[in-house]
Amino acid sequence: EVQLVESGGGLVQAGGSLRLSCAASGFTFDDYWIGWFRQAPGKEREGVSCIRSSDGRTYYADSVKGRFTISSDNAKSTVYLQMNSLKPEDTAVYYCAGGIEWDNSDTRGYDMDYWGKGTLVTVSS
Repeated sequence: EVQLVESGGGLVQAGGSLRLSCAASGFTFDDYWIGWFRQAPGKEREGVSCIRSSDGRTYYADSVKGRFTISSDNAKSTVYLQMNSLKPEDTAVYYCAGGIEWDNSDTRGYDMDYWGKGTLVTVSS
């Protein structure tokens, strides 16, 4: 059974930090793009950051470059998203997703095969 389980969301003040974790199981972790998408109320889902462990390639949305860092622990089949200098506009439900055919033109995640249930990040001003 494929599972993506997110953790680490919560409430933080603007300027603060959070680290999200996504534990994957049931598929070959290294071959997949694993990453984070977010959806704020009333807005479309958008790609935040993704990583492919097999070659270390990463993707970051322009809005998070320099503030967020994605990493993976292959031994634990877990992807992390370190979020620093958080802003109120980062408030959203963050979903972990995995896809073997994904590429960075797919900013809505349509080509992702698997999804977690999401974790809420709230940044207060």
